[in-house]
Amino acid sequence: MKNFIDDNFLLETEAARKLYHEYAKDMPIIDYHCHLPVEDIANDRRFNNLTELWIEGDHYKWRAMRTLGVPEKFITGNSTPEEKFGKWAETIPYAMRNPLYHWTHLELQRYFGITDILSPANARKIYNQCNSLIKTPAYSTRNLLVKMDVKVVCTTDDPADDLDYHRQIAEDNFEVQVLPTFRPDSLLNIENAGFVDYLQLISGKTEIEIRDLKSLLKATESRINHFHDHSCRLSDHGLEFAYSEDFTEEQLNEILQKRLAGKNLNSEEVMIYKSGLLFYLGKFYAAKNWSMQLHLGPIRDTNSRMLENLGANAGVDSIGDFEQAKPLAKFLDSLDRIKSLPKTILYNVNPAENEVMATMAGNFVGDSQKGKIQHGSAWWFLDQKDGIEKQLNTISNMGLLSCFVGMLTDSRSFLSVPRHEYFRRILCNLFGNDIEKNELPADFDWIGKLIQDICYYNANEFFQFPQLADVEKQS
Repeated sequence: MKNFIDDNFLLETEAARKLYHEYAKDMPIIDYHCHLPVEDIANDRRFNNLTELWIEGDHYKWRAMRTLGVPEKFITGNSTPEEKFGKWAETIPYAMRNPLYHWTHLELQRYFGITDILSPANARKIYNQCNSLIKTPAYSTRNLLVKMDVKVVCTTDDPADDLDYHRQIAEDNFEVQVLPTFRPDSLLNIENAGFVDYLQLISGKTEIEIRDLKSLLKATESRINHFHDHSCRLSDHGLEFAYSEDFTEEQLNEILQKRLAGKNLNSEEVMIYKSGLLFYLGKFYAAKNWSMQLHLGPIRDTNSRMLENLGANAGVDSIGDFEQAKPLAKFLDSLDRIKSLPKTILYNVNPAENEVMATMAGNFVGDSQKGKIQHGSAWWFLDQKDGIEKQLNTISNMGLLSCFVGMLTDSRSFLSVPRHEYFRRILCNLFGNDIEKNELPADFDWIGKLIQDICYYNANEFFQFPQLADVEKQS
């Protein structure tokens, strides 16, 4: 019997193995969307134990443990780190066919050299073995990124962030570029209780008193300029659906001033404001040649009791079933019509919308920009073998897979980079199987080039990270 997760894991044919080992395996990594805490990278954080590094904050693992009936005290409660790890080890044998089973063993191998199958029987041994390594400098946050040959990490950052940690990392000349991403959800969510206080915070950062639409847009543009000066080249939006209600500047101004005066808004006013501000944000991004990411479709924080006890990102979110096609088409067209549509990546969390996103991307390509509108990588609940294969097949059928900007981790864990390897193995297996079935020619040099483009070069060209571009030209 073959060893589990050997060199040919997920590679079903000789052609797939050749593509992976000769073309994909050694490509560097651009992780252009994640939620790694930049403070940890700036301070080169050292973790105290495996639980702290691997389980804390990982709502994927939390959901699995809760599903198995593990008490919350062993998940987010006050149990000891070793007890929490023990409960995770108890969960793993029951997680077969969940992507966590693959990710767990890939991460144990790639970071710690452990090829054993995690179980309650060996949990203490593995825990102690990993802890002995974690105490060494090689397992600091920066060294973990270098170990995986990561070239770029794009964090997710609020417009009010001073970006001091990003500046610190840049001044340290750290070999991995750690760049901010502009995530203006707090500017858009006018219905939130803390919205007015948040605008006051932005006013303080920009020295622009926000009292109407004109001053809000001026302050927003100031923050975008601040991010751009710190090498930001992407924005990101977490939305249920694209906002695209008709609006006028006068309407937006009246709605904003009403909210600033402490008055409540009705649902129609909220949507008009969000639609207008999202439109102006798109114009700002296009002027900076940024890429706009739209993460569409989840229902977040559905369990109010868990939200009250643990806060957001507790692992109580799900796939939503919102209407996507019409509002998204209207939003993209409103910017395209005035030649202000930025490079855009469309992510769907509902698998039923794969073809919607892929065909929508094809409606707005052009302007001499390769792959200007992208159907983004399989995201969140779809980030597993089946979801990745379906997303890749959808792009292949509806567009050009050769233009795809590839994988990301979307993770808060410093041990998640092997998800890029997981993706690359699946990608090579699809091409390899087509070669074996004679559905593609056995032109390994050309297909290998396409695979390397998807793994690395397309993202480098698409996002145009300043320092990385310089490195590539010199090489």
